Amino acid sequence: MAKKAKKPLPSGQKKPSRRGFLIGTGLVVTGAAVVWGDEASRLWWKVPGVDKQRTDGAVDQPGAQWVAASAGNLRTADRPDDYRIDRIVIHTTEGSYDTAIRVFRDPLHAAAAHYVIRARDGKITQMARELDVAYHAGNRGYNERSIGIEHEAFAHRKGTLTEVMYRSSARLAAGICARYGIPVDREHIVGHVEVPGTDHTDPGPYWDWDHYLKLVRQEARKPSPAPVRST
Repeated sequence: MAKKAKKPLPSGQKKPSRRGFLIGTGLVVTGAAVVWGDEASRLWWKVPGVDKQRTDGAVDQPGAQWVAASAGNLRTADRPDDYRIDRIVIHTTEGSYDTAIRVFRDPLHAAAAHYVIRARDGKITQMARELDVAYHAGNRGYNERSIGIEHEAFAHRKGTLTEVMYRSSARLAAGICARYGIPVDREHIVGHVEVPGTDHTDPGPYWDWDHYLKLVRQEARKPSPAPVRST
């Protein structure tokens, strides 16, 4: 739904920043065109001077491997400056690790998560920068505020969730929570099934939330590695 236009500023009031105006009002001027609402959210970052520079292959999580998702499966952003990050969404791939990476690189898939974790050894592949909005949750607001982690498993198939994957994911989640001040609890670390409006059921009945949160808290108490937030 398009946002209402703001009234003119009273005389003497400070003009808002360019970025604050673009984000706060949902307005983008592109040439002679004025765009509002959802279209603005897709276009604002393309205005010169508002997006952070990227370094090819840079990752946010120490030890992660970088494989870029298709640009069609995410929206370049400037989080947490434009959208705060206060959620982690837990997914299961419902297929193999390699398949998940392949489909997230396909622009026709129209979805991708920030991270994919392999079951047999806990290998982490980052496919979208945390500052960008990946289309993983099936809910625009949750996409903008969250980071998505895919796990190589089947939600309703017992035995596909491995301990090494739990522990690798817990290290990743603890790092994300530390970077953005996210509380380690079930309000802020949620399953895809809990996202409003979704028709997904992952991570399913075999995902052990008590065990997982215990591992995340244990990792959160460990000394933090050197930051790798280069852009």
